[in-house]
Amino acid sequence: RVLHDLRYANLGYMGHAYEGMLDMYFNPADFHNAFGMNVKMLELCDLKERVDAVSDQEVQQMLATIRDFFEFPPPGADPIAGPVTEDVLEYSARVAVGLERLVEDFDLSGMAYYYVGSDGSEYERLAANLIVGNSLLTGRGIPIAGEADMKNCIAMLIMDRLGAGGSFAELHPVDFDGDFVLVGHDGPGHIKISDQKPILRGLSLYHGKKGYGASVEFKVKTGPVTLLGLTQTQSGEFKFVVAEGESMPGPIPATGNTNSRVKFPVSVAEFVEKWAEAAPTHHFALGIGHRKAQLKKVAKALGMEMVVVGE
Repeated sequence: RVLHDLRYANLGYMGHAYEGMLDMYFNPADFHNAFGMNVKMLELCDLKERVDAVSDQEVQQMLATIRDFFEFPPPGADPIAGPVTEDVLEYSARVAVGLERLVEDFDLSGMAYYYVGSDGSEYERLAANLIVGNSLLTGRGIPIAGEADMKNCIAMLIMDRLGAGGSFAELHPVDFDGDFVLVGHDGPGHIKISDQKPILRGLSLYHGKKGYGASVEFKVKTGPVTLLGLTQTQSGEFKFVVAEGESMPGPIPATGNTNSRVKFPVSVAEFVEKWAEAAPTHHFALGIGHRKAQLKKVAKALGMEMVVVGE
């Protein structure tokens, strides 16, 4: 199933790479040669056209879905994170409907995107309000990767097809006393790998990005987890970087980001060092279960190197 869905995937690419994140840059031909997939170049105009065509009735239907899908808690300690305002929620619902139409019209298996836009522009607002729709799609097995990380979109797709979920993640703050690392990112989580509803918070400013809107706070269920990073070597060959760990119980910061407390077989200090030495991109897909054995078979079938960190 993984090999089939990689070969016939039609992945959208909308916007441009996050400036300065050189590990996000890619050549679409590399993906076609390695996996067989197609990369479809999309414009924000493609999305805007569909968002503008959304009816008020469709917005109300999507609002009902969103209210059923998410929890809406009181504000946390982060001064940037607060309640989601009605206008932000309504616009996010409108964008979510438009995003579903974009996926349907272009027959997308997933998408990577990033866009800045000039201050206060319509495109800045549009790009900043995709997270709610992204979460709904990612939970349905259509991975949406932020910061235009097409490599991680593929890693998320692989983990989803293995039944592991696949949330967009990176290494967040490290707790050396507790010997764990917070694993997560801003953007969507994969609802099927959590044992609770995701939380929706309003951010007056996105972390490290422009614009404001609704953001998802989420953690994976406790138990075994696997990290899958898809990177490229200096010669351009693709490589899997894999680690197995445990998702631990405990609170996460109320910042409107996905986060999970993850512990590895080695100390967290050793893990972070060894992970960096494997030359990954800084993003990876977080999934449930220990998937090393399965991923080893996928890598072998694709003729790719696989490095396991933290054994």
